[in-house]
Amino acid sequence: MQKLSQSLYQTKFNANTFQLSNGLTIIHQYLPATPVVVTDVWVKAGAIAEPVEWSGMAHFLEHMIFKGSPNVMVGEFDWLVENTGGVANAATSYDYAHFYLTTAVPHIKQTLPCLADILLQASIPDAEFIREREVVIEEISSSQDDPDFLGFQALCQNIYQRHPYRRSILGEEELLLEHTPNQMRCFHRTHYQPENMTVIVVGGVEQEFALDLVNKNFSEFSVRSECPPTIVEAEAPPIAVNRQELHLPRIEQARLLMAWICPGSESLEEAIALDLIALILAGGRSSGLVRELREELQLVTDIDCNLSLQKDSSMFTICALLATEHLAIVEKIIGDRLNQLQQHLIPEVEIIRAKRQLINDYIFSTETPSQLASIYGFYNIVATAADSALYPQIVSQLQPEQLQAIARKYLSPERYAVTILKPY
Repeated sequence: MQKLSQSLYQTKFNANTFQLSNGLTIIHQYLPATPVVVTDVWVKAGAIAEPVEWSGMAHFLEHMIFKGSPNVMVGEFDWLVENTGGVANAATSYDYAHFYLTTAVPHIKQTLPCLADILLQASIPDAEFIREREVVIEEISSSQDDPDFLGFQALCQNIYQRHPYRRSILGEEELLLEHTPNQMRCFHRTHYQPENMTVIVVGGVEQEFALDLVNKNFSEFSVRSECPPTIVEAEAPPIAVNRQELHLPRIEQARLLMAWICPGSESLEEAIALDLIALILAGGRSSGLVRELREELQLVTDIDCNLSLQKDSSMFTICALLATEHLAIVEKIIGDRLNQLQQHLIPEVEIIRAKRQLINDYIFSTETPSQLASIYGFYNIVATAADSALYPQIVSQLQPEQLQAIARKYLSPERYAVTILKPY
């Protein structure tokens, strides 16, 4: 098979990684021409860290971090960031929570210490806890009107029978109403500890300055606590087709959602190969499923294929928007296409085109300080930050026989989960 230029796609990991004696990881990359600096703090405290009865705690805590500390008043951090022209936000997923701050270089001496303080010494005031819980409950309520959210959540519960990946990151209203500030403080003091935390600094600050600033401000952690144990069970793939059907109001078209359990970050090369297969199947008008189902047969309005890389196991999904009467035939055609992947090698021209697109997408996703900080943080949670630089090289070296073997191993047309959403 014709190979892409290896020299072109052998990217270098340009950041430096350090680990302090307390277990804190620091990743720094100096971009001398950049007038801004991004600080992105990643914590191994996502939804899978929650005890079952504390469902939603990780996301709720993300909200409460911004309610201050003994040294930072409620709203003070937001005021400081806004008045120095910066931007701050946060997000919670299954494997992590992360908090990011973008500011002009001269202001990092003010803003980073403030961010560190609210992360390490979060007060979680009782009154703010009660007020913010209503905000989170409203977020949950709004999500119930979103068919895409409902469909994805139902699919997760369909494919994962035991693993915490089946839970909603937002949690459940009934359980949230039972949560207490003391429980949240316990969760915070258990998980927001140095060995669970990676601080990434990317931008126009030199290494010595960045290390000194982080070292000084990420040293006084809360007294360690212990929350109830979390049980994470390995999830076996389905042994047949797990079929689920929901009827929803206010949707005009049906949705076909199919999922397969695939390797997590411990098998990074296989996961990246599945990324490539997803693009070959449904990455643009010339891809197999898009061309056949949307352009030629006009059986779907839209179709997408994706691999969600996660630490314990990833989820490969194929999702289509279509008329209800086309559900059965579209599911059959998708199964036939997966069977073809297992019986025949993918044509070289399709692989070359998909490789170029995937590698270019990666390159475009590593152009800005915030993009670099995000990819380093994510990879350091699920693998190592340095692994992020291997992505283009792994993609460029994948061969048709490898893709066929991986499709046979993980993408069975007889064993998967399918969730169907139909309008009332």
